[in-house]
Amino acid sequence: MEAGRPASAAGQGESSSSGAMAVDAAGGVEKPRFEALMPSEMSGGRPQFRKVPVPQHRFAPLKKAWMDIYTPVYEHMKIDIRMNLKARRVELKTRQDTPDVSNLQKCADFVHAFMLGFDIADAVALLRLDDLYVDSFEIKDVKTLRGEHLSRAIGRLSGKGGKTKYAIENSTRTRIVIADTKIHILGSFVNIKVARDSLCSLILGSPAGKVYSKLRAVSARLAERY
Repeated sequence: MEAGRPASAAGQGESSSSGAMAVDAAGGVEKPRFEALMPSEMSGGRPQFRKVPVPQHRFAPLKKAWMDIYTPVYEHMKIDIRMNLKARRVELKTRQDTPDVSNLQKCADFVHAFMLGFDIADAVALLRLDDLYVDSFEIKDVKTLRGEHLSRAIGRLSGKGGKTKYAIENSTRTRIVIADTKIHILGSFVNIKVARDSLCSLILGSPAGKVYSKLRAVSARLAERY
């Protein structure tokens, strides 16, 4: 009887080891999972900050739309926000109940987009979606223009009553701000590239009709892709 005990124990050991090997072979070993750190647990518990400068010409629009900016940032994203009048900048700070540290950068991008001239309704999409960006460039980056040539280029970008700009926005699902010689585009990476190529063609002197036809072809390809 005693001689049989070690044999059975050995048999059990072999079966258990083979079972463990089967679990390993099947990839059934549960991997450790680590929860994402809260912002209050990062940087030694110290709050993180972002500061967005306010241009002189955006003070009045900021004052008028302050509650529209404050509400989504403070209540929905759980980020503290204040206007520093002395330093002329909007200051953002994480809180103890901020759910995700990326909320701080999203809010900074949202406020910055408003400072560039985007409407609140368009800029707030930066808080909701992860794949939206703001791309900026100047007309002189594409072609060196001066005097009336520069004025005509700006006119070609907007079109009569903003027709050209709206056509590019609707075709590429982007939003465009033309501020003097600076151009800002809000949208996804692929759509920004299509819109920027169209704007560059207009700056270089392409007729609006040719740009429209190219936009229709590119928009059709994008629609097929998605």
